[in-house]
Amino acid sequence: MRGVEQARRVAGAGEPEPLDVAGVGVGPFNLSLAALGDGVPGLRAAFYEQRSSFRWHPGLLIEGATLQVPFLADLVTLADPASVWSFLRFLRERERLFPFYFAERFHIERAEYDAYCRWVSENVPGLYFGHQVDAVRWDAGRGLFEVDFTQLDARGEAAALGRSFARNLVLGIGTAPQVPKGLRPQVEDAAVPVYHSAEYLAHREELVAAEHVTVVGSGQSGAEVFLDLLRRRPVGREGLHWLTRSAGFAPMEYSKLGLEHFTPDYTRYFHGLSERVREGLLPRQWQLHKAVDVETLAAVHDELYRRALALDGGWPDAVLTPGVRVGAVEGPGGGRLRLRLDHAEQGEGAYLTTDAVVLATGYAERPADGLLGALQPYLRRDAAGRPLVDEEFRLVLDPVVTGSVFVQNAERHTHGVGAPDLGLAAYRSAVILNALTGRECYPLPRRTAFTTFGLRGGRSGAGAAGRSATVGV
Repeated sequence: MRGVEQARRVAGAGEPEPLDVAGVGVGPFNLSLAALGDGVPGLRAAFYEQRSSFRWHPGLLIEGATLQVPFLADLVTLADPASVWSFLRFLRERERLFPFYFAERFHIERAEYDAYCRWVSENVPGLYFGHQVDAVRWDAGRGLFEVDFTQLDARGEAAALGRSFARNLVLGIGTAPQVPKGLRPQVEDAAVPVYHSAEYLAHREELVAAEHVTVVGSGQSGAEVFLDLLRRRPVGREGLHWLTRSAGFAPMEYSKLGLEHFTPDYTRYFHGLSERVREGLLPRQWQLHKAVDVETLAAVHDELYRRALALDGGWPDAVLTPGVRVGAVEGPGGGRLRLRLDHAEQGEGAYLTTDAVVLATGYAERPADGLLGALQPYLRRDAAGRPLVDEEFRLVLDPVVTGSVFVQNAERHTHGVGAPDLGLAAYRSAVILNALTGRECYPLPRRTAFTTFGLRGGRSGAGAAGRSATVGV
């Protein structure tokens, strides 16, 4: 995969040679595409990221916290086990292959996954950090996308303007912390100790020192934050509340057959359902991705029980309450915060006084409307106003646009719960690369699950829905 130097125009440089694909954002999914694309001879690709370097959820790289997918769900292995960008190759480069072998770890620590991705991002060609994409347009005369970007300096300020031309685009702009509307003013106020869990490590010392901390949200992040705080606070003086709207602190569905919802077979099945059926399915599948792994729940209980033993008949000062909605945060008043709590089943309300709040309230897809402003007239949308995405992860556009715009982790409404799952990253990248080149760069499995979803097409291979995005490399 050749670089972008000939394909961009900066400060009045000459006419560029067009890219086959320009990527917006460099998170794990576009990094996967870049790594697999590096194995496609002749592919001209460039990926732009406004951050100065790769980091993956730095605020949640808590010591000992592991991925919820096996290490085989790296950037490339499930599409190309022989790739030079595999996690095992990374271990060999770090001379850690034998220690990993003896460690017998199927689920690696998040910090190690972050280090692996940074290794790939520092070595795979065609990645441009410190480049903020400002707008994209379709040039019908040339049959190309125009990509306007700003090159940023070390302080994050504009240093130069540039433009690339590409036959196709792939959007991997990721997700952003999701904060309930009523709590946004507090999160945005630096003087108020209300933080999203994405910023947890940056504020951990402050939170450990606080007299009382409330954690809101019962997903994996909420459980890990609560457990980390619990382990760092004195026995008998824990001063912790853990609240969730859910009916309980539920375990993740992690049975082997349950995990087959994260296979290409299920993705194809889900995509083939009607919009109405898909809308009904997604809320019912929350335990596949919004709950807590059993080991973390067990660790929380073990830590609480250990403290109860140490208190010899007493109970740790930690309250875990499900079924509670946090309506508002008042304060700071007298240096403390007041949380309005509403219990759905009891139909009662109360106030909780606390010193700091961590909102483990998840993430939402970043809207691409601003970035795609000039393409809005060409986008086809569903009944809810969301972009339609075909089976090959391509936005459905007016036929006048002959180039393709692919999306990564922005298609849960069309492809199901596996959209944000790291285990499907390499497969989706392979589908996109095959669609881009019009040939089978990476052979795709015809069947990936023992479960046959639906009464038809359950064992068929990946479809060839939508228009060709062939680039002829």
